Amino acid sequence: MDIAAQSIDGGFADPVFNAQTVFRAVMDAMARPGSVQPLPAFTRPPAPLSATAGAIALALCDNDTPLWLDPALQASAAVKSWLGFHAGAPLANTPADAHFALIANPAEMAALDGFSQGTQDYPDRSTTLILQVGNLVSGAPLLLEGPGIEKTATIAPAQMPRHFVEQWKQNISRFPRGVDIILAAPDGVACLPRTTRIKTMEA
Repeated sequence: MDIAAQSIDGGFADPVFNAQTVFRAVMDAMARPGSVQPLPAFTRPPAPLSATAGAIALALCDNDTPLWLDPALQASAAVKSWLGFHAGAPLANTPADAHFALIANPAEMAALDGFSQGTQDYPDRSTTLILQVGNLVSGAPLLLEGPGIEKTATIAPAQMPRHFVEQWKQNISRFPRGVDIILAAPDGVACLPRTTRIKTMEA
């Protein structure tokens, strides 16, 4: 199939309803960090972009939200044209310019502090990272505490970056600035807002 056909196929079948469903799942996951909100496969983007990450991008991104792609996605002309056609989001030149960042390979992603952290006056101008993970159960367990979590919650996303817990501690220390993370797994979505603290299981 040529790139032109690939870029048109596989978007939302019912754009308004699908986008609302995805948006609600992401908001619920942000409000209850560590919870997994199920998400049907609404999209069929070209590889290596996953169906879940593709749906989140289409629900959240538009022509006012610069989008940064990690090298694996940047290398795919089909992914770039699919996102351009369905989301209309301009591609950010650097991580620091991005409102959203799509990361197909979280294990090798750039450091969190390289993305836009927002400002003290406008902390919402930071980057929201959308990480594609194989699942939310087979990685190193992360024990979560903070707003929206009754006592603690545990999540174990696969393929996370090395030193992620250290980077996240630094992210929390920058509050109200800092990045938020959406974890896009094949069967659902979970979130790590910047207010969530991570305790490692060994500690």
